[in-house]
Amino acid sequence: MKPIHDQNRSYWMQTAGLPSFAPLTTDAEADVAVVGGGIAGISTAWELARAGLDVVLLEADRLASGVTGHTTGKVTALHTTVYDTLRTQRGEDAARLYAESQSAALEHVVDVARELGTDCDLERRPALTYCEDPEGVEALRAEAEAARAAGLDASFVTETGLPYPVAGAVRVENQAQFHPLAYLRGVVEDLVERGGRIHEHTRVTEAHGGAPRRLTTATGAGVSARHVVVATHHPVFDHARLATRLTQHRDLVIAGPLPPDQDPQGMYITREGGKRSVRTTPLGDGGRLLIVTGEAFAPGTGEDTEAGYARLRSWAQERFPGFEVSHRWAAQDNSATDGLPVIGRMRAGGGNTYVATGFAGWGMTGGVLAGRLIASLVTETEDPWAALYDPGRAGAVVGSASTFLKAQWDTGRHFVKDRLDTLGRGSNGPVDELRPGEGTVVRAGGGPCAVHRDDQGELHALSAVCTHMGCVVAFNNGERTWECPCHGSRFGIGGEVLQGPALRPLERRDPAELGLDRGPDPALDPDGSPDA
Repeated sequence: MKPIHDQNRSYWMQTAGLPSFAPLTTDAEADVAVVGGGIAGISTAWELARAGLDVVLLEADRLASGVTGHTTGKVTALHTTVYDTLRTQRGEDAARLYAESQSAALEHVVDVARELGTDCDLERRPALTYCEDPEGVEALRAEAEAARAAGLDASFVTETGLPYPVAGAVRVENQAQFHPLAYLRGVVEDLVERGGRIHEHTRVTEAHGGAPRRLTTATGAGVSARHVVVATHHPVFDHARLATRLTQHRDLVIAGPLPPDQDPQGMYITREGGKRSVRTTPLGDGGRLLIVTGEAFAPGTGEDTEAGYARLRSWAQERFPGFEVSHRWAAQDNSATDGLPVIGRMRAGGGNTYVATGFAGWGMTGGVLAGRLIASLVTETEDPWAALYDPGRAGAVVGSASTFLKAQWDTGRHFVKDRLDTLGRGSNGPVDELRPGEGTVVRAGGGPCAVHRDDQGELHALSAVCTHMGCVVAFNNGERTWECPCHGSRFGIGGEVLQGPALRPLERRDPAELGLDRGPDPALDPDGSPDA
């Protein structure tokens, strides 16, 4: 049997490949350059091409291989308890606009799939936010009332399709779930037919000038465009200092076959127990695939993700007897400190630069909404929701001062403390205690060093200083990655950038020169277990 980390690929990415595109090798010009090939970037490029503009889309890796390829694929306007919060903090009009915009994005997905003839396993299902603890019922009653006042078909219920009792739930009818990559495959193919140019494995490293803006890429080629859209999850060009308004978290995901008669017939989420999200999707044999998400944690904090996967598996097996894991993966999301996505024109760095970020785990509707909203701004078409999501919106930080200050405190604490307390940081201790598959951060060669022992017992060493803003990374033992606690950048064990905002890899170090390469511990078998 293969080690479980070899199976860390999402079900979506295993079952719906997107077309491949060559890197950018010669300079190009366009009306609009879109940076980032997830659902927000692809949707934006498609909307603009459909409006008749010349568009080039640049993706650092493969299309939809980042956050979009690791989503749970819910397309819903019910986002836990957002409506009562919005109504309380920003008023009923803001809650209504949020419901209208998110519902419009949902229906747009349905219309686009129908228009393009895309088979993406799209199903209309209710969405429910629930609690098992009776103490949470009052908050859910308030959310149901606020969601209903905002225009959603919402109600408070105590019975659900889950195979275990709940104390209460907010239920919103006629939401949707789909196969995100199958949906995007149809959009990408139509984008190309409309003249859109796509380049994968083309990391944008710099942006210069005003209009047109000049983008420099790691391939050496560049793009000049009158408009630039930054859809890279966390903005890689942060002229507006959006990093101070964004917090990151990762969720673990497990999936496995479920008999059709056990399908809970809906999309469910609770914040209890480290968050739990449940939905199913059709399998080709007529069965269902149960998808369970939870164990949320901040990246780069040395969280024991293997233990998190074990807790998630135990929870699912207790609630769905006979469940066995066939797939597992993880997703990363960021949230703005005032709870709303950040979509629109950036005030700094040039008036023709646009951003889409801060979807807080609801990027399927948020990404589609971003495509429509940014296209309206570029084409100077009025959009009723632009002010709600504007990156420069009034009160975005002041209205959430405690969240904002906590985010800044956490970043500053990591920046200073992790340099002073490096030895053994992460899930493991000193280098000579590392088993195959483990990693740790130690002080060597005058600075923090990230060290990983592979399955053959060989050591790999990197600088542990994130190339974005200099925080010290930590090891994720479930995914075998290095992660930054400050802004969520992620790196492979070879130092390569897996997820921004970092643009450059971690610097490679020679374990022997650092005095670290002592070879595998002779007391350990190759699989990491002690000799008997």
